Amino acid sequence: MAIWAVAFLLFVVVVGVPTSDPVVAFGWLWLATIAWRNYLPWREHLLFLRDWLPVVLLLEFYNISRGSADRFFAPHVQFMIDVDERLFGWLTGGRIPTIWLQQHLYEPGHVQWWEVVVTLVYVSHFLTVPTVAVVLWLRNRGLSYRFMRRWIALSLAGLATYFLYPAAPPWWAWENGALSEPVQRISSNGFEAIGLHSAGNTLNALQADQSNPVAAMPSLHTAYAMMAVAFFLPMVRKRWWPVLLAYPLAMTFTLVYTGEHYVADVLVGWVYVALTFLLVGLGERWWARRRALSSTGD
Repeated sequence: MAIWAVAFLLFVVVVGVPTSDPVVAFGWLWLATIAWRNYLPWREHLLFLRDWLPVVLLLEFYNISRGSADRFFAPHVQFMIDVDERLFGWLTGGRIPTIWLQQHLYEPGHVQWWEVVVTLVYVSHFLTVPTVAVVLWLRNRGLSYRFMRRWIALSLAGLATYFLYPAAPPWWAWENGALSEPVQRISSNGFEAIGLHSAGNTLNALQADQSNPVAAMPSLHTAYAMMAVAFFLPMVRKRWWPVLLAYPLAMTFTLVYTGEHYVADVLVGWVYVALTFLLVGLGERWWARRRALSSTGD
């Protein structure tokens, strides 16, 4: 594991955080499972490929398709601005929270210490859910399959929405004249302060070239964070819930402050998580009853 950790750190320093390609991310996770269980024969390690290859291919499809989701309808802008102003205008002087936060916390040309934390939280989106899924796969295959079903269903629901309702984030709205006060896209600023320039460059290139700039509704960043936490809430004591929920709340602050999403996008993302858990759970119970009846008939 020490060898793996050093190799991964060197990769991040030289190439950047593996955010652009699920194959690369899961390649590193597969190597981590090999390092963690290096005493097992190779046939056991190859089971990872059997179980995860379909998931990786689906995520590749998601990545490729998401970049084309803005070609069918004009991007929506004003609805999210109106919602944020109505929800928070009484507190922010009529501004959306993103503008208010940047006016109070952001200093152009200077990276604040909290922006390092914000960047790390933002980048965790690309690694947290795959890591949780793989750890579950190592510990409890049944739980890992339940987690993956919710992950895939949530991703596909978000992808369908991006096609049907392309929505522009705050930074895009400012650049295209929909907002009168400036919004900077600063999600990668923290890399400069800790010397990971290549990591920041990789993230910026991904944002510029490979992602859909008007795929803001729902926010899958915060939806993934909430999903990763909500999955475990029934399994832990309630006194630990605030600790777990701190992660999606930190992701929410990060997305709003950095100009990546409106609060409206976040709220819709949480609704998608709730609906995903409800519908997938109903599907799982239906399938379990069907299998039970089939076994009884036999």
